[in-house]
Amino acid sequence: MITTTTLQFIEDLRNNNNRDWFQGNQDCYNDYKKDYRDTVDEFLNEMKPLDDTLEQLEFKDCSYRINRDIRFSKDKTPYKTHMGIWMCEGKKNTNLAGYYVHIENGAAFAGGGLYMPEASELKKVRREIDGFYEELEAILADPEFKKVYGSLDTDEGMVLKSAPKDFDKTHPAIELLKFKTFLATAKISQKELLSKNFVKDTSKKLIVLKPLIEFLNRALTTE
Repeated sequence: MITTTTLQFIEDLRNNNNRDWFQGNQDCYNDYKKDYRDTVDEFLNEMKPLDDTLEQLEFKDCSYRINRDIRFSKDKTPYKTHMGIWMCEGKKNTNLAGYYVHIENGAAFAGGGLYMPEASELKKVRREIDGFYEELEAILADPEFKKVYGSLDTDEGMVLKSAPKDFDKTHPAIELLKFKTFLATAKISQKELLSKNFVKDTSKKLIVLKPLIEFLNRALTTE
């Protein structure tokens, strides 16, 4: 479970995002790292029996360094102020769909899917939708999916405004074919985040996405 100490460290780091403060608070950072590892291990223990494609995963496959990559960013703050957990069949350095947990004060969420695939990968997903759109429609219409996630996320930049190239605007699945990112997310309240059942309850939400993730990964791995 996530501790109040970890959340306080994240908040303090947000307010003091500089190397001097960070170096002066290594004891707190070590506590954070232990909580991070314990939380990832808890998620893997919950998720592996539910999705056997995750069986090979270890902490290093699901976690991220706290240092931000600022080489091409206007934001030069050096440290991340959230904890991210990524669970995916192909591990975190491959472009496959997977499950994600975002732990941040006041902005935590759980979800998964496929984020901003390369053009060649998006083409594969659209080809899969073209041939099997009724299957995807059934996944998104499932009562449990709708209860937890409602629908795929449609934030700005995630969906085309018109039909993609090579697809007629009258295609029966044209609204699905317009997606450029295939994500579903559900907010996690602060109360849920600090609950002793946080990992177990969140894992129940994540596994609802298994059919969607299987659909997307089938598209990406089928020649």
